Amino acid sequence: MSRIGRKILPLPKGVTFNQKSGTYGVKGPKGELSKALPAGVSFETTADKIVVKRADDSRDNRAKHGLVRAHLANMIKGVTDGWTRELEINGVGYRAEVTGDTMTLLLGYSHPVVFKLPKGVGAKVDKNKIVLTGADRDTLGQTAAKLREKRPPEPYKGKGVKYAEEVIKRKVGKAGATGSGGGG
Repeated sequence: MSRIGRKILPLPKGVTFNQKSGTYGVKGPKGELSKALPAGVSFETTADKIVVKRADDSRDNRAKHGLVRAHLANMIKGVTDGWTRELEINGVGYRAEVTGDTMTLLLGYSHPVVFKLPKGVGAKVDKNKIVLTGADRDTLGQTAAKLREKRPPEPYKGKGVKYAEEVIKRKVGKAGATGSGGGG
């Protein structure tokens, strides 16, 4: 049996779980999230906990069992505490600015890069750090990846947009600038 799928999910106070035909979702203080429910997976709910069940032990249903439980746990954490993702901007003159749901990035191009934030994702900029917040972990991660894609970090000086916890493997540059100046 799936170790992740077997775990009982506690339902915090202020969070409600609902299941309609083909979808399941949670509603809490930070918002409302829902996902499509795959065939072969069902829920058993009590007042303060949810148990994810599967129809049989087929390979497909075993995989879906753990997946649905993990998604549900992420949704519950998202509507109670929310998710955050931090990015860093490194480079001379590189910076970001947020106005409403639009982010303007100066990343060394001849023009500013304008990035529209998706619904449900908020952003704050503090010097060279961008902090993205939201209830939906999938959307938040996808937004962070799209921002990083605008100028990925390069290996020589480390300039670009990177995740805060990301470690860039640095390369050494050319070493031929000094020496005996042969040729001829």
